[in-house]
Amino acid sequence: MTFNDLPLDENIVRAVHEAGYTVPTPVQAQSIPVLLNGQDLLVTSRTGSGKTAAFMLPALHKLTTSPGAGRGPRLLVLSPTRELANQITEAAKKYGKYLKQVRIVSILGGTSYQVQNRMLSKPYEILVATPGRLIDQMNQGRIDLSKVEMLVLDEADRMLDMGFIDDVERIASAIPEGRQTLLFSATMDREILRLANQLLKDPVRIEATELHASHENIEQRLHYVDDLAHKNRLLAHLLTDTAVNQAIVFTATKRDADLVASDLAGMGHQAAALHGDMNQGARNRTLDGLRRGRFRVLVATDVAARGIDVPGISHVINYDLPKMAEDYVHRIGRTGRAGNKGTAISLAGSRDLMHLKKIERFTGQSINVHSVPGYEPKRPIKASKPSSQGGQRHGRGAPGNGGGRTFSANRGDFQQRNSNPQKKRFEGGQPTFLQDERPRFDGERPRFDGERPRFDGERPRFDSARPRADGLRVRTDAPRSRPDGARGRTDAPRHRSDVIAPRTRTEGATVRADGTRTLGEVGRRKKSAFGEQTPLHTQSRFFPDGPSRSHDTFTKRARPQNPSQGRKRWGDS
Repeated sequence: MTFNDLPLDENIVRAVHEAGYTVPTPVQAQSIPVLLNGQDLLVTSRTGSGKTAAFMLPALHKLTTSPGAGRGPRLLVLSPTRELANQITEAAKKYGKYLKQVRIVSILGGTSYQVQNRMLSKPYEILVATPGRLIDQMNQGRIDLSKVEMLVLDEADRMLDMGFIDDVERIASAIPEGRQTLLFSATMDREILRLANQLLKDPVRIEATELHASHENIEQRLHYVDDLAHKNRLLAHLLTDTAVNQAIVFTATKRDADLVASDLAGMGHQAAALHGDMNQGARNRTLDGLRRGRFRVLVATDVAARGIDVPGISHVINYDLPKMAEDYVHRIGRTGRAGNKGTAISLAGSRDLMHLKKIERFTGQSINVHSVPGYEPKRPIKASKPSSQGGQRHGRGAPGNGGGRTFSANRGDFQQRNSNPQKKRFEGGQPTFLQDERPRFDGERPRFDGERPRFDGERPRFDSARPRADGLRVRTDAPRSRPDGARGRTDAPRHRSDVIAPRTRTEGATVRADGTRTLGEVGRRKKSAFGEQTPLHTQSRFFPDGPSRSHDTFTKRARPQNPSQGRKRWGDS
């Protein structure tokens, strides 16, 4: 069967031939006739099977042969990622370039709202969107889905994994019930079946035979590594192979994607990173550079595993194994596309053996183990014991050997960390502490026969002339009289307490001939804890007989006796 045998518009078949396709894939051959009949469709197929053309070609044919009524999109395609949405948009433009009155608008996160609003204000027939941004535009009342005739959920399993189930259900509720619904998924689990039963009506189910196929055009290899440094050296060596046209290196985290890309670029490789933290403009420029050949190595996270369709990808390298076995199929599906040959290489350590078994069980085949002379593992690969922390993954980049990867130094080996036994806190057993060895205090506690001071007296009162009203300052409108030249002081003398106010004069002081004066016998006083006034140095804990210097010899410079030489205080005579 060829595309000429399918009941498609001749302009669509012409564009397909110019794109280099003459024979439809099994998914396309089974799906296109069903969709042209107007039936709902549930397809399970792996990536790279041609499912984008499987729904886009019959959709373009229906848009061309049957005119629409009113403004608004007639075909709505939901995609989990921006990359996949861009790929769908490009496919629609490529296959519909000879069709008239078929306009396409893409609504993606990370792009300007103003640009999208301008596109939405013009007539269009096809709308490709990610669920989150489409919900935003619906909330603003800029999109009317009442004219949608066909709803396509591409990579539905991925949308569920990313938490878009509520958004998908809300979008579907805004579309007329008489629509035609298509659901494409790489896996078919309980959640996908529940969503299909909710949105589809009597669907035709197609399960492509190549879902768990051996990827005959993709050679799969497995390289064991000892530690992080070994993995970095092996990766750098593999990328020097002349058979590598372009490669995608998959990491577990965004930070590792940046680090690995930066290290590879420092070693002379044309490398760039691609992950979800990059804005849409940067991601588009990176993918465009990959397609144009400016980049030879793309270091990416799983967000790029779905939606990258670059024919020049010859190698896929799993720097970290994916957390889910389904993602492994999507990763290696980036190579060996359109009948080309490809190579998928996985780097694994002891911690990855469990994930390897899941991948082999899911794909139904075992991955052949390879080694490079001079880069063989020097330690036996054994399954590491599970952590005692209830299944908590080791390191930030689990299940790979994650956590701050760099090619310049070895930041530690998981086998070394697990193989070194932890030292005991006490060598030779725990020490014993006998009760008899503890120091004993057999003497009686010292007694203090003196009576404790009693506080029988009343606390001293200080009658102040300042008015009070329960702690609040009393405001009076009476003018205050101030002497001439006085600033900020009243003409009434201050009432002060000799107990709490610092002394400025000392009773009994005498002035010497050199201008100094003594403090006298009374001396400076302080407030006693027993409510009395005692001399400051009458007794000391360190000097029981008194201070080292007597008050008679402690002198200070006397203030000038002439009031005109100092500041005169109001109230002083």
